[in-house]
Amino acid sequence: MVLGRQSSSFQRAPSNPNLWRHPSSRAPNEPLASSSNTSTIYKLNPLNYMPSTTSQKRDDRQTIHLPTDRETSSIPRGDMEANWEYPSPQQMYNAMLRKGYDDTPEDAVESMVAVHNFLNEGAWGEIVNWERRFSRGLATGWQACRRGEDGFAEEANRIASSRDVAAPKLLRFQGRPNEWTPKARIINFMGRMYPAKYGCEPPFDRHDWYVQRRTVDGQIREVRYVIDYYSAPPEPTGEPVFYLDVRPAVDSPTAAVERMMRWGGDIWYRASGAKVRESAS
Repeated sequence: MVLGRQSSSFQRAPSNPNLWRHPSSRAPNEPLASSSNTSTIYKLNPLNYMPSTTSQKRDDRQTIHLPTDRETSSIPRGDMEANWEYPSPQQMYNAMLRKGYDDTPEDAVESMVAVHNFLNEGAWGEIVNWERRFSRGLATGWQACRRGEDGFAEEANRIASSRDVAAPKLLRFQGRPNEWTPKARIINFMGRMYPAKYGCEPPFDRHDWYVQRRTVDGQIREVRYVIDYYSAPPEPTGEPVFYLDVRPAVDSPTAAVERMMRWGGDIWYRASGAKVRESAS
């Protein structure tokens, strides 16, 4: 399995060419509880949108054993000093039966959990990269962006050594598979107009992740990130390919500037010849 974004190298995971087609990626989600209703929020696992108390008991219709071990993610929780946990294969299977997917192949559930976890880890990695750029403010964000994507690692290490901030945490999650983002609509329109250059399948899923950002002056802000999930033609080896388009939602002027800085900084760095000059020096 291959995961990437347009400007990054790919990450790989164990292959299974049908993983991205698992039903949970297209399932209608349960309504998101209000953030003020903490008793309900605490019962929901925002990484898989099902109650954390989903039964681990084997279903009467089940014919094979499914593991009940749960994997701990790398994603910190916003409500306590712990990381979010992914569902076990048995929990995933029970949840899918509850949602009406009675034809779910039992021997594919472990693979479904694997791709579920893999995509969530990739999405969180992209969010962390955004936060590394902008959690210290726009001025520092431009310093991180001015040398484009290629120069980010060096700039980020220099900035991190001078101004330390707390790592971001995931507060909650909302699946919105039937609601395209404005960017996805534009890409789909451009694909219809210029299929040779922009043509691609529409996103098969869309998530909104609400992230806690702690600034250098100690203030806590909630930042909403939108994630479009795309599948692409498989590798020659049969490995499926996924693209994640992760960016802060334009809920404020600051978020709009952050997106323009990251995109514009990369374009300017390459178009101005700075990248070539640095390589030649």
